[in-house]
Amino acid sequence: MRILKKYSGPLIMLVIFETIAIVLWQTLDNIFYLFNFTYIGGFIAFGLFLYIRKYQHARLVVQFGVGLYMLIYLGVLSRENMQIEGFWYYLFSGVFEAATIHYVVAKIFGPLFFGRGWCGYACWTAMILDLLPYKQPKSPRKKIGYLRYITFGISLLFVAALFLLHVPDLNRIMFWSFIAGNILYYAAGVVLAVVLKDNRAFCKYLCPITVFLKPMSYFAVMRIKVDEKKCISCGKCKRVCPMNVDVTSNSRKRENATECILCVKCVDECPMNALKL
Repeated sequence: MRILKKYSGPLIMLVIFETIAIVLWQTLDNIFYLFNFTYIGGFIAFGLFLYIRKYQHARLVVQFGVGLYMLIYLGVLSRENMQIEGFWYYLFSGVFEAATIHYVVAKIFGPLFFGRGWCGYACWTAMILDLLPYKQPKSPRKKIGYLRYITFGISLLFVAALFLLHVPDLNRIMFWSFIAGNILYYAAGVVLAVVLKDNRAFCKYLCPITVFLKPMSYFAVMRIKVDEKKCISCGKCKRVCPMNVDVTSNSRKRENATECILCVKCVDECPMNALKL
């Protein structure tokens, strides 16, 4: 019973994703969804298991396991545009598959449960940016978060224009926009990281996906909580947080509350064990 309690987190995550996998498989009569969500859920559960076992690179394992699968297998080999443009494309086409289902599960309704955990464990852009040396932000957040709404609008207008102009061979265009989009995202992410000395600058200011993630993340079930009686206000958790979240408060209105990527660096850093997921 003690072992079951210890590993309840990975088991719960596995059950959630397996349930999604089976429901989509049976509903859409496509066994791909059984494989897809079993793989993603299995990797996330494995990462949580490694974290419980104190493996230093547990999150990195999940990032590359899930991120490369979505980038290389789904994106490049299967030619599915998994970027936001792909979501608009399938949505406008009236097709509830591929990128549409991915966005609904991971980025629109999923954050009600795991907040912006997607950004911390599955994003193929962040998996590369997290390898850069600027892991701890050196300065306060910049007031340029409005840029994400500009990139969000550009992606929507781009796909809408393709449909309104009746551009032929949209599947091919979507594939190459996926390739080009990733190159631009990586380039912008690296430049922002170097200029602002912050690996996660792209996530904070430019990523259009956060427009979906932020509203639901406010109500997330999984979130870092603090035992205020144990907290000694040493500030270590704030210094190591890559997203500048104030985890010394349990309020959902705490500073940058919807930005937490569940990386648990604050939990590991806390000298009083006052923080927990």
